[in-house]
Amino acid sequence: MALIEIKIPSPGESITQVELFHWLVEDGTVVMKDSEIAELESDKATLMLVADETGKISFKASEGDMLEVGSVACTIDTSVQPEKGGADKEKAGAAASEKSGEQPPVAGPASADAPVAAPPAPDERKKDKSAPATDDKHAPAGLDQVKITPLAKKVMEENDLSVDDVISGLRRLKREDVEVSMHAGGGTLSGGLRKPVSREMRSERLSSLRRKLSERLVSVKNETAMLTTFNEVDMKPIMDLRKKYQPNFTEKHGIKLGMMSFFLKACATALQEFPNVNAMMDGENLVTYDYADISVAVSAPKGLMVPVIRNVESLGLAEIERAIADVAEKARKGRLSIPEMTGGTFTITNGGVFGSMMSTPIINPPQSAILGMHNILERPVAVEGQVVIRPMMYVALSYDHRVIDGKDSVGFLLRVKRLLESPVELLFGGSSGEKTLLEL
Repeated sequence: MALIEIKIPSPGESITQVELFHWLVEDGTVVMKDSEIAELESDKATLMLVADETGKISFKASEGDMLEVGSVACTIDTSVQPEKGGADKEKAGAAASEKSGEQPPVAGPASADAPVAAPPAPDERKKDKSAPATDDKHAPAGLDQVKITPLAKKVMEENDLSVDDVISGLRRLKREDVEVSMHAGGGTLSGGLRKPVSREMRSERLSSLRRKLSERLVSVKNETAMLTTFNEVDMKPIMDLRKKYQPNFTEKHGIKLGMMSFFLKACATALQEFPNVNAMMDGENLVTYDYADISVAVSAPKGLMVPVIRNVESLGLAEIERAIADVAEKARKGRLSIPEMTGGTFTITNGGVFGSMMSTPIINPPQSAILGMHNILERPVAVEGQVVIRPMMYVALSYDHRVIDGKDSVGFLLRVKRLLESPVELLFGGSSGEKTLLEL
């Protein structure tokens, strides 16, 4: 027996413990090399535990356990390998999926080609199983349209299983399943009253990431003198610019031109003019920065992640868009590293993607300010003495009054507004083209 130990990796220099949040495989199953086997959570990020070799896994820790960095989470017996030819079958199945236009099978807890255990089928189903698994005589009424991937079909044929065997072997239907189906299909009780879906209650322990986030949010409210100032932005110039140049921009840079890059660039320019907004307190000292490392709030399955885009003041819009797309994808997959989420000097959050019209965002400590974006609504506004309909967005700046005076906060937000309403000024470092031409 060749046993290897899978140890807890280090998420960062300051972290010594992580929580084993969830096993992605079953104890005793065969896992493939480089496959993800567990989710680990620290108070700053989520990371994945990966199998170093192929073999049978044996758990040494349970979900919810707090584990020291370097401790053993599980062992893998490399003498136990998947069924011979399994890799070839998986490749063949994937190739067949591509030809048929179907999605390739999703890797489960065990090897995709391991024999599938099914409950004993009724006697009448054992009479004739010589036909393929998708044969109509093996598919009960309503199941003849079930789509089966090539790899699943091969496993079913090897184990002499029909579609009916697989469907009936999943689990028993419970009352709430029927009620959910009735609710989805408009099922009602007598008298026209809609039947309730469920009255069950569940209690789940908060993840360490969510617990830490809760602590930080409460501490910000208690430890800072937080105020919020508001303004509104006419988004028509940016929307017209995007509409006019989107095809050319996408063709040249390989990525779409979004709204967020304009906001990051405008904020980076304004931060150079209002350094106190780009500052933070360190004890009795005020630390200011010549650069703008802007954190971007991203909603992820495990909670709010705030990755950092570095040196925004020196990046072009295409570079900013690529950086945003990269960190957002990592956040959604839980692959952000600690360095990618630390060191920001200012934060932008966009509640508008969820339909928020106005909000007061909470400062991301130890930073001193955060800009909140909101949804874009067409509203009547006065332009040069005429009432016109324009796409308008409310913006909010929450700031720590201990560091930033009202004059600077209002001035910063007004500068961001003007840059967004005259986006060409971003090319000239915040100055108008005419002033640059005249060297004013």
